[in-house]
Amino acid sequence: MRSENRLTLLELNRLVREVIECEMPHEYWVEAELSECRESRGHCYMELIQKDSQTATPVAKASAKCWASKWLAVRPYFERTTGQRLAAGMKVLLKVYPQFHEAFGFSWIVTDIDPTYTLGDMARKRQEIIRQLKEEGVYDLQKELSLPLFCQNIAVISSETAAGYGDFCDQLADNPYGFQFRTWLFPAVMQGEATSQSIINALERIFNAQGSMHNTPFDCVVIIRGGGATSDMSGFDTLELAENVANFPIPIITGIGHDRDESILDMVSHTRVKTPTAAAAFLISHLKEVLDALNDSQRRIANYCGSKLSTLNAQLSTLQAALPRLFPAIKAREERRIEALSSRMMSGIQQRLLSQQARISMTEQKLPMMALQKLTTEKHRLEMMEEKIKMLDPALLLKRGYSITLFGGKTVRDPMALRPGDEIETRVEKGTIKSIIKA
Repeated sequence: MRSENRLTLLELNRLVREVIECEMPHEYWVEAELSECRESRGHCYMELIQKDSQTATPVAKASAKCWASKWLAVRPYFERTTGQRLAAGMKVLLKVYPQFHEAFGFSWIVTDIDPTYTLGDMARKRQEIIRQLKEEGVYDLQKELSLPLFCQNIAVISSETAAGYGDFCDQLADNPYGFQFRTWLFPAVMQGEATSQSIINALERIFNAQGSMHNTPFDCVVIIRGGGATSDMSGFDTLELAENVANFPIPIITGIGHDRDESILDMVSHTRVKTPTAAAAFLISHLKEVLDALNDSQRRIANYCGSKLSTLNAQLSTLQAALPRLFPAIKAREERRIEALSSRMMSGIQQRLLSQQARISMTEQKLPMMALQKLTTEKHRLEMMEEKIKMLDPALLLKRGYSITLFGGKTVRDPMALRPGDEIETRVEKGTIKSIIKA
């Protein structure tokens, strides 16, 4: 190999740099997905990836950087427009130019990001999640639940240190009507990638606690978020969280503190308000409406009872005034009715007596004949019994040649019952024979 053809690595890298700068002098808009996005010392470092649409297998990868001079302007604009921070998994449209550094290699340098492209992709994903929820038939399940009239036992999902949680509890406690609320905190991460799973875990704890709180079951669940960045809302737009919230058996109220379009969590919840204090105000207002309805019912019942009593008092006064005038006529009418009843009763008694007398007369006529017939029947029965007794007389059996053996005055039926030396009597027609049993 000739020495004049050899290059050092630095020389070769400089050559590559010159070629790239010469052949690719322009900036390019490129579509890609972020597989990694991190900040360091004011700069943003990204890993770009493109996946096969059918297999999701990566077909291209590249590194990209956005220097602090650009990142300080690009980032706020992107977050204001999309309502979210740049994060892994997002699809982005970046304006880049190529840069090859002799010591650090190749990377794309980002000079701009089009947030509308990401918004479109985010909207597509949100619509896909909404479509799937509706196909599953769970999108409106929370809306079908009824908030209890006396909604006072509240399960709260929030960060334990969030200012919004404190504001929520303070507003409930200091309500102007003196309503009593009880709250139970189920801590959860409310910002970042762990948000969705953390809320799901809190819902599971609430469900398990609900089964053991026989005396004080939860009336509703409040998911609140206060003090977090409004640009970090992606955790509230996941299918898994939406499914868990939609299928939860207790009404869920959300107040996660943002003014942009509703999150999917807001869409599937029972009631959505903007902030934790608005959630507290909603619960107080709900209980105030119930109190107003009760007071209104109480007034209407009191008015109805008062009106009814007035009517009845007027009717009673009218009857009281008319009673002296009506009494003689009523007395005469009742006396006539009593006389008629007395006459009917006497007539009925006389008819009954006549009927019984006729029955007694018929019985008296039949009695001698019935007595004679009874005596004849009984006489015949006695004669038959006498004949049977005669036929059973032992003397008749003895006359026929039969005998009766006695031992101790009792008839001997089994010879095995006798022992040697026993004295027995044998009765025959003409007398008695005594014998002694020998061995």
